[in-house]
Amino acid sequence: MAVKIRLRRMGSKKAPFYRLVVADSKSPRDGKFIEEIGFYNPVSEPKEIKIDAEKAAAWLNKGAQPTEVVAKLFDKAGIKK
Repeated sequence: MAVKIRLRRMGSKKAPFYRLVVADSKSPRDGKFIEEIGFYNPVSEPKEIKIDAEKAAAWLNKGAQPTEVVAKLFDKAGIKK
């Protein structure tokens, strides 16, 4: 089972916010997930990023692969592999 850390879209039309979730790579974008580790709100000013660093680091150590966008968010939040 390939595990990914990716964004799950929430919110309403034209006002999205995203939850960072750990999910099986085969599950749909907004489908079943294993664990929620944070959120990202690109609409608010300033952009809001909140990530549970301990959970993120634990999943990265277990071999979970972040998507490109999530990897950039981890860099901004100071989370390293």
